[in-house]
Amino acid sequence: MTVVVSDTSPLNYLVQIECEHLLPALYERVSIPMVVLCELENLRTPAIVRNWLSRLPEWIVVRGACAFADPSLDGLDAGERHAIQLAKDENADLLLMDERAGVTLARERGLIVTGTLGILLQGAKRGLVDFEPALRALQNTDFRCTPSLIEEVKRRALR
Repeated sequence: MTVVVSDTSPLNYLVQIECEHLLPALYERVSIPMVVLCELENLRTPAIVRNWLSRLPEWIVVRGACAFADPSLDGLDAGERHAIQLAKDENADLLLMDERAGVTLARERGLIVTGTLGILLQGAKRGLVDFEPALRALQNTDFRCTPSLIEEVKRRALR
């Protein structure tokens, strides 16, 4: 079984655009640190996400605190730090994360990382989601990325 760990943002955005079904279809199970669950429960999180959490699917596995804190990750938010540490602790095959600084540090530690756009792209290539409407829905949230990244992902979706 593929070991996949997620940070907060991919779950948040996939639930907002009603594409969370991609995660169990692509990866079977997704582990999250308890800190990520707490971030998703925050009152600033959209209601659709908090409602989804009230019926947390069985394919989400919540893990406790990490074995030790890596001080070189201190510049990241708690969800990113714990997701990277959990991915390292569990020898994860994949880390789901969007934030550039976290992705850079995760890759420096040898982790393979993809984000919300990569998940949508993989789902589209497997016929699990219609890419263009999903991308438009994502762009109607507060998801942020560069226009050049959007163009690159669109080109890859057409291949």
